[in-house]
Amino acid sequence: MSNSCALPVLGFAASSGTGKTTLISRLIPLLNERGLKVGLIKHSHHDFEIDHPGKDSYRLRKAGASPVVLVSSHRRAIISELSAGEPRLSDQLFCFNNEPIDLVIVEGFRHEQFPKIELHRAELNHPLLHPTDDSIIAIASNVNRSFDIPYIELNAPQQLADFIINHFLNEHHRD
Repeated sequence: MSNSCALPVLGFAASSGTGKTTLISRLIPLLNERGLKVGLIKHSHHDFEIDHPGKDSYRLRKAGASPVVLVSSHRRAIISELSAGEPRLSDQLFCFNNEPIDLVIVEGFRHEQFPKIELHRAELNHPLLHPTDDSIIAIASNVNRSFDIPYIELNAPQQLADFIINHFLNEHHRD
């Protein structure tokens, strides 16, 4: 994958129900405490609406405007209609071009080639992803066994933050 915005992009890959969102929501504050500004892209396989019938933004989007940018003193949302099939991660990274971001975390886009950490819970009996995905750079699991890539304790987000800062970001900055 070509990273057009030259930011470090790190994904989390796992089967549904593994706890990706829960772990990422615990990880982000730890990275923020260490001075990193973290952006996030989450892929959804479902249609969703962030504006609703009766709202001006909804009416304007339905009238044909795309993108629609909602902005207040608290946040900004960009709503764009997509019609080219499944989105590609590389096409979404433009969102961060003008943002002071140190790291983009990605949840989803599992089948694309970019650095990812696999999350694995042994009790779910899902097959490991890293043997068939060479873009997985580490595995976070609740079972420490011999892996051919770095191992991180799944239930220790502090270890994960250490790995991201000391290994992933250091490697990215050397490139």
